Amino acid sequence: MFGYIVLASGSPRRRELMNFITDSFEVYVSDCEEVIRSSVPAEVTKELAEQKELLEKKKGTGEILVIGADTVVSFRGKIFGKPTDKKEAEEMLSILQGQTHEVTTGVAMLAVSEGKEVRREVFYETTEVKVAPMSDKEIDEYTASGDCYDKAGGYGIQGVFSKYISGIQGDYFNVVGFPVHRIYNMLKEIEKDCRK
Repeated sequence: MFGYIVLASGSPRRRELMNFITDSFEVYVSDCEEVIRSSVPAEVTKELAEQKELLEKKKGTGEILVIGADTVVSFRGKIFGKPTDKKEAEEMLSILQGQTHEVTTGVAMLAVSEGKEVRREVFYETTEVKVAPMSDKEIDEYTASGDCYDKAGGYGIQGVFSKYISGIQGDYFNVVGFPVHRIYNMLKEIEKDCRK
């Protein structure tokens, strides 16, 4: 059905996860400004995911499927984005250590045929992550490694920080970048419906 699939994300982690679903896709990174209107984590991620794929809707003709996604970490209603420096990362981890927080990924999938939108799906997935208690020294050592940057909440579950994760409830890959299984199933459903 689709001439090509576009992943509207520059995240190397999402690119790696997308390869688990298909090796037939292109990466397109939008430089449009992200605008957040909601303070509810699930709604924020859906808004950001839609913004990432909206620009691609205007590009090209033929049959394409665009996938946009964005992830936020939240604890007791407070949203943690990507830390801008070591100090901010330390502050985030000081709050998250010894606690269970939520990781929410919003996904927008848009099917376009000859410039016309034929299907749109926007959803979110939430995973609970439990971080073990960490000492100030452990937080300092981790943030000094530089692994805390470009990651919501200041950590990457798939890297050296994994030794501090004492449990998760939900989709592991959702924490890494996006819910692989759910996206795969939705992709099959969209392709099936568009062939009717």
